[in-house]
Amino acid sequence: MKMSLVGAVGAVVLLTGTAVSAHHSSAGIDRTKTVELTGTVRQFGWTNPHSWMEVDVPDQKGGTVTWKVEMTSPAYLVRAGWKSTTVKQGDEVKVTVRPLRDGSPGGLFVSVLLADGRTLSERPVTAPQAAAPKP
Repeated sequence: MKMSLVGAVGAVVLLTGTAVSAHHSSAGIDRTKTVELTGTVRQFGWTNPHSWMEVDVPDQKGGTVTWKVEMTSPAYLVRAGWKSTTVKQGDEVKVTVRPLRDGSPGGLFVSVLLADGRTLSERPVTAPQAAAPKP
């Protein structure tokens, strides 16, 4: 009885450790820099655990580079004013990202300027604080 309890606890610890280590880290992101991408949305994924978009950006050689942009989950995006239809394939956007350290065309989402002039991020929009009345 005691041995099976120890085995069960060991199995739970091993399984929990595997699940935690399966989630990737953001060590590959350069959080000291931002890059502005102006281009066309190739794809937008409204998925868990992370939403994402691919943006086709014109390069200096006359070609196109597809940037892969990782976002947060839809639950957080909804709180920040997003819908699953906010960004669609073919939309012209300006996206700000924290780039990958290795120089690959990808990064972590910061904000997007939509064609209608709205800027959205992953954080809820808060009303400006009213100034305190002067005594």
